[in-house]
Amino acid sequence: MSNEIRVRNFHEAKWDEPIILEMSTPGERGIILQADPQITKIVGSAAEILPDSIKRKNAPNLPELAQPQVLRHFLRLSQETLGQELNIDIGLGTCTMKYSPKINEQFVRSEKFAELHPEQDPSTVQGCLEIIYGMQQIMKAISGMDAFSFQPGGGAQAVYSNASILKRYFKDKGEGDTRTEIITTILSHPVNAASPHTVGYKVITLMPEPETGYPSVESLKAVVSEQTAGLFITNPEDTGIFNPNIKEMIDIVHEVGGLCVADIADSNGLYGISRAKEAGFDLCHFNLHKSFSSPHGSMGPCCGAQGAREYLEKYLPNPRIEYDGEKYFWKEDDENSIGKVRKYYGVIATVLRAYSWVLALGPKGLKEVSEVSILNNNYLMKKMLSDVKGISAPWGKEKYRMEQVRYSFEQMKEETGVGTDDIDRRVVDYGLQGFFQSHHPWLIPEPFTPEPNETYSKKDIDEYVAIFQRISEEAYSDPKLVIDAPHRAPISKIDVNPYEKPEDIIVSWRVYKKKKGLK
Repeated sequence: MSNEIRVRNFHEAKWDEPIILEMSTPGERGIILQADPQITKIVGSAAEILPDSIKRKNAPNLPELAQPQVLRHFLRLSQETLGQELNIDIGLGTCTMKYSPKINEQFVRSEKFAELHPEQDPSTVQGCLEIIYGMQQIMKAISGMDAFSFQPGGGAQAVYSNASILKRYFKDKGEGDTRTEIITTILSHPVNAASPHTVGYKVITLMPEPETGYPSVESLKAVVSEQTAGLFITNPEDTGIFNPNIKEMIDIVHEVGGLCVADIADSNGLYGISRAKEAGFDLCHFNLHKSFSSPHGSMGPCCGAQGAREYLEKYLPNPRIEYDGEKYFWKEDDENSIGKVRKYYGVIATVLRAYSWVLALGPKGLKEVSEVSILNNNYLMKKMLSDVKGISAPWGKEKYRMEQVRYSFEQMKEETGVGTDDIDRRVVDYGLQGFFQSHHPWLIPEPFTPEPNETYSKKDIDEYVAIFQRISEEAYSDPKLVIDAPHRAPISKIDVNPYEKPEDIIVSWRVYKKKKGLK
């Protein structure tokens, strides 16, 4: 068996595939649904049952195709799509793109789960409520928090919900008009500034020290005051560097009466190693997608697991699940709650996948996830810095990283003209999905942030590095080849910033039709 590291000869399929509505032919059908005559005889037809107020005035404009055409359409599109199960998806740092066990998908797709309705009587869904309640207990053990809500629909909404809790907490204390400032750091996830600002707070951002990669204690002391409502921080930040002064920083904020909120959206390097409680955090959130194995799903379906200490539990979003020793039930009548941040109780399919994943691993297995992730990441860093010309890892040069590293192609850009945008397109020609560069602004020039979590093998990492080594050689010998990429993909070179004006952004088919004047 050869251990040779090779770069695959890859060429992606390219189909000139129209949207499915443009393929429609009037009268074609994939299936003709007919009601059971015996049922119709008893209850009547659907047209008779539905009240006039919810009946459509016109039939929906749905595509009309036979089954073979539908199958071909979506299979062609799938051949033009790269993803975790087709390629080595290390490049999407801070998102923890890992392999998700397929048995968990079977649980979610089971009719026993998939056909439940959120408005069913709690007595008919005790098994589902038990799973949600059980996952709450697991999250309490992982974080040290005293209570959890799974209602937020992702990390940004969980941060918004935590900021809303701070707003209510200080209002109840009579300090709502004076506690007006939130402190965060530039390399925390951007929602730690955006969400509190949306709630109405003024945001103060701390910058990192060049030698360490994280803000100094002195910089925090310079901005805390009686106006400080809280500290919202990601640790480790998106450089992968863990801030060893986090406990001291939290104590400083607590001394002036503020609260501290941990963004643990990317927790893959922390299981069994670091908990929010021991650091002194008052609130936190995890993403049950990503690090807890449930697929990210292109911004959904997501679940921002929001945790609180006992003295803030009453403010969590309602409803929440409780257990009286005999049955599980919804608690919805807490007048102190900030209310709902979305309908029903979040994305329960994500909770089930995460619950299954954690139970399969157990406490020791969960800690091993983090240990292997950290090992993989530091192995990747050593290989990248030794084998790939033109790359560096700014800040904390003598430090090990946790689950990811923010690298820089600044040297390569200066020496060849090839930057991170060019490399991002060129990797597609080698069968890799475009990578995550950095949140803007690019504090690190020409950034690149990979995360080699526990589901990647040494061979995967070696092959991944070999691709970047090849692209580096191309950049220094034939930079135009990289700059003009991709060459073997279904898309050509695209504008990396097509929406400079907000009014140009099109977020849905309905908006597209409106802006194009279509009916």
